[in-house]
Amino acid sequence: MRFAPFTVAGDGRDDRPLYAGLALALFFSFFYQLGAVPLFDLDEGAFGQATREMFLRGDFMSTYLNGQPRHDKPILSYWLQAASLRAFGVNEFAFRLPSALAASAWTLLVFGFGRRVADSRRGLLAALLLSTSLAVTAIGKAATADALLNLLLAASVMALYLYLREGRRCWLYAAAAAMGLGFLTKGPVAVVIPGGVSLLYCASRGEWRDGLRLALDWRAWLVFFAIAAPWYLLQYWREGEGFVLGFFLRHNWGRFQQPLEGHGGGWWYYAPVLLVGLLPHTGLLPRVALARWRAWIADPLGRYLLIWFGWVLLVFSLAATKLPHYLTYGYTGLFLLMAPEADKPGPAGWLLFPQLLFFGLLLALPGLAGLAAPSVRDELARAQLQGLTVPLDYYAVLAAAVLLTLYGMRERRIAPVYKLIASGLMLVSVTSGQVAPLVASVRQQPVKDAGLLARQYPQQPVVMWGVNVPSFSVYSGRIVERRAPRPGDVALVKSTSLPALEAHEVLYQRHGIALARLAPAAVEAASRAPEQPGGAPVAETVP
Repeated sequence: MRFAPFTVAGDGRDDRPLYAGLALALFFSFFYQLGAVPLFDLDEGAFGQATREMFLRGDFMSTYLNGQPRHDKPILSYWLQAASLRAFGVNEFAFRLPSALAASAWTLLVFGFGRRVADSRRGLLAALLLSTSLAVTAIGKAATADALLNLLLAASVMALYLYLREGRRCWLYAAAAAMGLGFLTKGPVAVVIPGGVSLLYCASRGEWRDGLRLALDWRAWLVFFAIAAPWYLLQYWREGEGFVLGFFLRHNWGRFQQPLEGHGGGWWYYAPVLLVGLLPHTGLLPRVALARWRAWIADPLGRYLLIWFGWVLLVFSLAATKLPHYLTYGYTGLFLLMAPEADKPGPAGWLLFPQLLFFGLLLALPGLAGLAAPSVRDELARAQLQGLTVPLDYYAVLAAAVLLTLYGMRERRIAPVYKLIASGLMLVSVTSGQVAPLVASVRQQPVKDAGLLARQYPQQPVVMWGVNVPSFSVYSGRIVERRAPRPGDVALVKSTSLPALEAHEVLYQRHGIALARLAPAAVEAASRAPEQPGGAPVAETVP
C-alpha cells in the first residue's frame, strides 16, 4: 500500500533560527539544572533506591525497594540508570541523565519523522513545540521510565506508519523492536498504543487485510519476543506467580479496574491536564479545533495523527487509574498536528495568553500558599506551605517573565511562530531555574538533609514511620524499613509524631520532617526506673 505524504508548500523562509531554537530547547528543557534539586518522591525516590539496591544486592536482573520485590516496572530504565550511576556516581544528575537523553532522542525523532513525511519546517516546529511544553520537560528531567517509554512509543507508532506508507518490512521490524524495548520499559502499554493506533487506522480506511497482515506477521512477533521475553521468563522462573500477580495483574490490568494509590478521576480528568501540559502552547488548541478537519481526515498522515492522540485519550480516560503523564503518550501526534497551525501568519497575541496566566499564577503562588496553609488537612503539607520562604530573585524573574509576555502579546512585528518558540524557552528555563528549586526546598530538601545526617549512624537501624519518602533511603545509603521505631533506632517521622516516641533525641527538624534517635533499651529502662534518695536508679518490682 502506497500513498502520497502530506506536504506543506514551501515559501523560501530561512529555517536557521528554528534550528538554533531547537538546540536551545534541548539544553534548557532537558539538561539545564538537571542535577540541581533533590529527587522528588515518590517516583524519583523509588526508582533511584531500586537502582541503588541492584548494586547493594549485586543483582541486576530483579528490582527491590527497601528489601521488598518491586514489580511496578520492568527492567530497562533501571539498567540505564545503573549504567549512568556507574559512569557519574550516585547523584541527582546521574539518576536523571537517561531521561534527559531519551527526551532529547524523542525530540529529534519527531523532527526526523516530520521531515520525512512532510518537510523539515514542520518537523522542526513539531520538535520545538514538544520539547518546550511543560509536561514533556517535566518527564524529560525526571528519574523515571516515562521519557524512555515516550521515545519508544513514538518510534513504534512512527515506524508502523512508515510501513503502511512505504510497504518496507524493515519499518515493521523496527516497530517490533521498539515495542519489545517498550515492553521492557513499562509493559503492555508499549503494545496497546501502537497496535491500537495502526489497527484503527487500517479499519478507518477499510483496509482490514492490511491490518490483519500487520498484526499477524510472525517475523515481527519473533523480533518482539526475542527482545522482550527473556527477562520476563527469567523473572517468572525466579519469583513465580508473585511476579505475574504483582506486575501483570496489579500494576497493569489492575490500573484499569480500580484506582491505584488514590490516583483516580472522572472521565473529564484529562481536559485540564491537557490545558496545563501543553503550556505555553495551549493557545494553539483553538486553531487546531477550528482547522480543516475534513482535510485532515482525508489526508493519511492527518488521520493517523488524530487516531494516535484520540486512542491514547480514550484508553486512559476509560482507565480507573489516572495520572497526568499518561496523556503524554499521545502528545507526539498532537504536536505534529499543531505544527502547521503554529506557522500561520497574522495577529496572534492571544496565543500567549495562557502563558501570561501561568506566570501570573506562579508570581502569586507564595501568597496563595500562605493563605491556603491553615485550611490544609495534611499536617505535613501544611507544615511545608507554612515554611515556604521565597527569595527575592524568584519574584524578580517571574515579574520579568510576565512583562516579557505582555510585550510579546502587543508586539506585531514578530511572527507568531517565533513568539511561541521564545515563550517555550522562557517557560522551561523559569520552571527549571526558579519553580522547581522553590518547591524542592520545602518538599525534598529536608528529606535529603535528614538522609545525609542518618549516614552518621551506621551502627543503628534506620526506619521510616508515618511517611513514605523513598529518596530518604537513597540519601541515607541504607535499606530503610517502614515500621514503628524501636529503642536504638534512628527514625524519620513527621514532626507532629515526635511526642509519640519514647525517650529520644531530635537530630534534625525542618518543614514538618524530623529525624530522631531513640535511646537504647537499657538506657530507656534506666530512665524510667525510680531513683533512690541519692539519685541512683533502682529496679521496679512487680507487686
